[in-house]
Amino acid sequence: MHEEAVEHLCRVDSVLAKLIRKTGPCTLRHKDRRSPYEALVTSVTYQQLNGTAAATILGRVKALFPARRFPAPEDLLNIPEERLRGAGLSTAKTLAIKDIAAKTTDGGVPTRRAMARMTDDEIVERLTSLHGVGPWTVEMLLIFTLGRTDVLPATDFGVRKGFALTYGRDELPKPNLSS
Repeated sequence: MHEEAVEHLCRVDSVLAKLIRKTGPCTLRHKDRRSPYEALVTSVTYQQLNGTAAATILGRVKALFPARRFPAPEDLLNIPEERLRGAGLSTAKTLAIKDIAAKTTDGGVPTRRAMARMTDDEIVERLTSLHGVGPWTVEMLLIFTLGRTDVLPATDFGVRKGFALTYGRDELPKPNLSS
């Protein structure tokens, strides 16, 4: 799956070639079958929290709807904000999740099938219009939900930190967002 990209990087960048030889083959495999709606709600819940805290909060939100594996958009639209806040969501995350649910029901959040026919840029433009959804969140959806492994999340702290470490830089690179 990643072999062509690895071969190309090894040919054009000796620093990356050395790192790739040291770390071994890429083991990232696309397995996520969540809907874009579920991926967005989950991502918003996890934003700026450690994984354990976010998983606990998401578990509490899901527990508000015991008959379902994951709440439907209508469920989130109909539940009072106070109940979501009581599960641990911040006001901003509650508003974002309700907006994602509303836009899902009205077709603003495309289905997985519809996204398969869209370019990355079209998906980013469409989804970043949602409250609380920025480019990073959409890039994670592109990579982990849609399996588009050619996406480089240039704003991701881990990617920037890894670049700085790999190339011996003291400062993190600033992403070029103009292209």
